[in-house]
Amino acid sequence: MKSIFEQLGGTYHEENGYLIPNLRFPDEEQRIIGIWGQRHLEYLKQHEKGTYINLLTSGGLNVYLADVDKQAGDMFFDW
Repeated sequence: MKSIFEQLGGTYHEENGYLIPNLRFPDEEQRIIGIWGQRHLEYLKQHEKGTYINLLTSGGLNVYLADVDKQAGDMFFDW
């Protein structure tokens, strides 16, 4: 009997006698992240781990950080 993972097309590879699922993150749009986005990334990793993991695994982390960087840059230079 196949697992739900296998029924959905999932595959495994063997390492040291254990079957490990072949998982990969979804492709995401690559955008340049400046200093404000990089600082927010560190904040997410340290203080908002759930949000960080959700964005990372959904493929939206890079776009989110690029948007945060743009908004913060606009606020900083408009001040």
